[in-house]
Amino acid sequence: MTTEPLLTASRDKLLTALELLFASVDDYPGFDPTLPYTPKEREPFDALSDRYLRAFESSLKFFKTWERVREAAPSETFRDLLLRMAKIGLITDLETWLNMRDIRNRIAHEYLPTELAHIYAGIVEMAAIELRRLADKTSQLR
Repeated sequence: MTTEPLLTASRDKLLTALELLFASVDDYPGFDPTLPYTPKEREPFDALSDRYLRAFESSLKFFKTWERVREAAPSETFRDLLLRMAKIGLITDLETWLNMRDIRNRIAHEYLPTELAHIYAGIVEMAAIELRRLADKTSQLR
């Protein structure tokens, strides 16, 4: 059995997750940490966070699948995986992705409004830009 269908399936899952994230980013209303949001008013922010988590994890799964299909040996560490992805041009740089992982980790543990504002800004202002670039790069892979 050829492994290329695995790579195609992983890429398609990634692009679907990214499409959902970009819809939330494009509709991002801005978060004011001084406002007392109702649970209903928090839904766009929760969707943004959840979609970011899925897009980030889908990215990592795609990277690992790419590596399994195209490389002789898997990376031993997360850092090595990202360095390999940077070397082949799928990601911009290691530091950006370490910052994106930090955002992912903070989403589950932060509930203070000012910290949430920083998290959402990081998704919209930094991560989405990098992930749009990744979407362009992976769309071109055949």
